[in-house]
Amino acid sequence: MIRNYIKTAWRNILQNKFYAAINVTGLTIGLVVGLFMLLWVQDELSFDKNNSNAPSIYKIGIVGGTGISKQIFNNIIGPVATFAKNEIPEVKDAVRIMSVGDAPFKYKDKVFYEQNFAFVDPSYFSVFDFNLIKGDTRNPFPDNNSVVITESTAKKFFGNEDPIGKVVITGQDEQNKVTGVIPDYPANSSFQYHVMLPISRFNYLAYVKSKTSYDNKNVVPSIDADWSAFRFQTFLLLKNNNVNTALLEKKLQAIHERQKPEDAPVPYLAQPLLKMHLYKADGTDAGMSTVSTFAIVALMILIIACINYVNLSTARSMLRAKEVSMRKIIGAGKFQLFMQFMVETALLFLIASVFAFLLMVLLLPEFNQFSGKQIVLSLSNYNIWLCIILTLIGTLTASSIYPALLLSSFEPLKALKGKISASIGNVAFRRVLVVLQFSASIVLIVGTLVIGNQLRYIRNKNLGYDKENVFSFNMRTDMQKHYDVVKTDLLKNPAVLSVTRAGANIIESGSSTGDNDWDGKPKNSNMWFAQIYSDKDFIPFFKVKMLEGANFTGAVADSAHFIINETAVKEMGLTNPIGKRLRIQTRNGTIIGVVKDFHFNTIHKKIEPAVFQYQPDYSWRVYVKTTGRDAQKAIAAALSSWKQYNSDIPFNYAFLDDTYTKLYTMEQKQGALFNLFATIAIVISCLGLFGLATYSAQVKTREIGIRKVLGASVTKIIGLLATEFMVLIIVAIVIAMPIAWFAMNSWLQDFAYKINIGWVVFLFAGGGASVIALLTISIQSVKAAMANPVKSLRSE
Repeated sequence: MIRNYIKTAWRNILQNKFYAAINVTGLTIGLVVGLFMLLWVQDELSFDKNNSNAPSIYKIGIVGGTGISKQIFNNIIGPVATFAKNEIPEVKDAVRIMSVGDAPFKYKDKVFYEQNFAFVDPSYFSVFDFNLIKGDTRNPFPDNNSVVITESTAKKFFGNEDPIGKVVITGQDEQNKVTGVIPDYPANSSFQYHVMLPISRFNYLAYVKSKTSYDNKNVVPSIDADWSAFRFQTFLLLKNNNVNTALLEKKLQAIHERQKPEDAPVPYLAQPLLKMHLYKADGTDAGMSTVSTFAIVALMILIIACINYVNLSTARSMLRAKEVSMRKIIGAGKFQLFMQFMVETALLFLIASVFAFLLMVLLLPEFNQFSGKQIVLSLSNYNIWLCIILTLIGTLTASSIYPALLLSSFEPLKALKGKISASIGNVAFRRVLVVLQFSASIVLIVGTLVIGNQLRYIRNKNLGYDKENVFSFNMRTDMQKHYDVVKTDLLKNPAVLSVTRAGANIIESGSSTGDNDWDGKPKNSNMWFAQIYSDKDFIPFFKVKMLEGANFTGAVADSAHFIINETAVKEMGLTNPIGKRLRIQTRNGTIIGVVKDFHFNTIHKKIEPAVFQYQPDYSWRVYVKTTGRDAQKAIAAALSSWKQYNSDIPFNYAFLDDTYTKLYTMEQKQGALFNLFATIAIVISCLGLFGLATYSAQVKTREIGIRKVLGASVTKIIGLLATEFMVLIIVAIVIAMPIAWFAMNSWLQDFAYKINIGWVVFLFAGGGASVIALLTISIQSVKAAMANPVKSLRSE
């Protein structure tokens, strides 16, 4: 019986190649896009699930600041991990991580800047499932000069040689011995550190060796005594996953306030490891909305593809009414007919699935490069098969049951007498589906336009400083000691206009502090300052506008001077800030200037209080402004200076424009994906519309012939065929606009500075969809209108 179903289904497909091709094409495109995006969503949701202890691991953050400076800090003070492990019974173990960013890593003649370099506690390898494949997981760092690396890093430096015991140079010419190798991290891990040094090594460098002072009275002996420096990601492994996290947070806060009672209340946050990738520490969105959006859009694409099949199947049901009736008369039951149409749909779907899988294999490298993923279509991957099978079953079910039920439900006598045309030929359900298709397409078009406009706004926004034709690079110790010589040499080059240095990247300054005081500070204030260490040239270099007072002069006295921004003035409640006392951590001084607000972070955040401090010794980043047209000569001059002090280290530099653009990589990818989604949705929708227009022209062949014989013009014939569909498109526009506005307005809420969604966006989206639909319909309408009426009437 099944064999007969398949044979009959294949014959029907061959007899209707045009409609079968439309269905297969639409389903193939929908499956490719839908499956790719669902695999992307599945990958995002799987982050950090590879850790067996994941349900019991929590990342600890704090809420710091008041007013506009209030924010969540993911890096906290070092002692918390030690005190929590020793004093809180629920805590089984703790891990601290201090990410260094990029740092040189050398072995003999091989030198690289490793981008993922960190100091970690030994428990990093046991709390998380990062067990050593070489070395001892229980004792990964036998001494402070140990280093653990990943398998790929070991391969890059040592080839097939055993890396254990090899001496490498890390950071500022520090010798370390390789004592462990871990497997490469899975792509869906939040941890991607390639080179790991013991946190005790950092403790020696930052406290023991440098004798860093805390309050001008005492010398902080170690990390565990420093309640001021917010440097460490901290993770707690709890004894079970049923711990009351609210109580845990209160215990952490109590420890902090006991050790540093002069601080304002510092609320702690405990965030589950499994939510760290897509949520902020307070549970608000940090990517989950994007994942949800893409999941919804993927389903929309699949639904649009299914609608094509449903529409064409039900629209052409009149042509199959007599076939069904004859089958019933000769004894076919309703179930048999139902199965016949289900098999026919399944066969079409199988063909589309084969094409879709082949396309996915071909397009996978481009998709991975585009999305930044490492998805592998492995037949042994359970998650991939689960995603594919659920998608296929859901899509097949959605696209097959209704047409099969409809086609198998005809009453034989009525069908043979042609008395069912009114109830099926103009079925309202089909119109609803067309409206749904184009509503989804219009929503995606609006999303594309809004995201594009916001990205243009970001690119063109006045940031309050001049970043044009500026590149920067980090100095190492030897070069930093000779900065004045380096600056003089650079300024001799005609391609260099000016040079300055700072202790942060102006595009995204990460250093901040809540340890401050000033005359008139309210008792309940816990305001945080973004700290910018610089020299006297920084403010004029970037053309930051000075509102009051004066800039640094470079004199020794400037070490006790501060320049703040206008937001800081407002938040501090100062009316005449010049000359007022201000303390930042251990440094007491006076305010000598106020600058106009400028963006030193992404525009997702409002401008926060900022303070400039004259500290050339802490200013390790060089900024070079070029003439623009001779930028390569300026880079060559910087490279020449670099080689004088770092002959064996690669020279890494970046233009500020490029660095700024990279801050919005996610938004750029969203925009590109929405462009792709909108295009595909329109293509699939137009395929269905083309098929329906073709069918409409076929069933109206005699009517068109009669109208032409009676004198109807080609224009009127086109209008006759197009009007029905254009009315549906207009209804789709009306439905889609409020949905699109709500969705994109919600998306824009993530930006502190954003565009207004104007009516032009909706006009353009609606008009564009209408034009595309009209052109699609017109292809068949013109063909039908131009046909010879004599032939059409003779054929009827």
